[in-house]
Amino acid sequence: MSKDTLTKADLVDSVYDKVGGFSKRETADLVNQVFDLMKDCLLTKENVKVSGFGKFVVRYKHARPGRNPQTNERITIDARHVLRFRASQILKNELNR
Repeated sequence: MSKDTLTKADLVDSVYDKVGGFSKRETADLVNQVFDLMKDCLLTKENVKVSGFGKFVVRYKHARPGRNPQTNERITIDARHVLRFRASQILKNELNR
């Protein structure tokens, strides 16, 4: 891949080329189903671990004080859930070879 960003279409093309036996439409459906399953798990606050790649973790952040940087006005940043990605040691080692 020579581009800076890998898109879902690029993933579909790569899976289609490497796996074979599926039509392009079936491959796109398969990739979409994987992402839908991951999204469904994350929406129910489950972690998603992909062995050798990393772990997607949903964390809860409490409300906290903050300020508007333009006006310096004090505000409250609402509580929210955030998604974190933690790369596996295998991926970290590959990146730093």
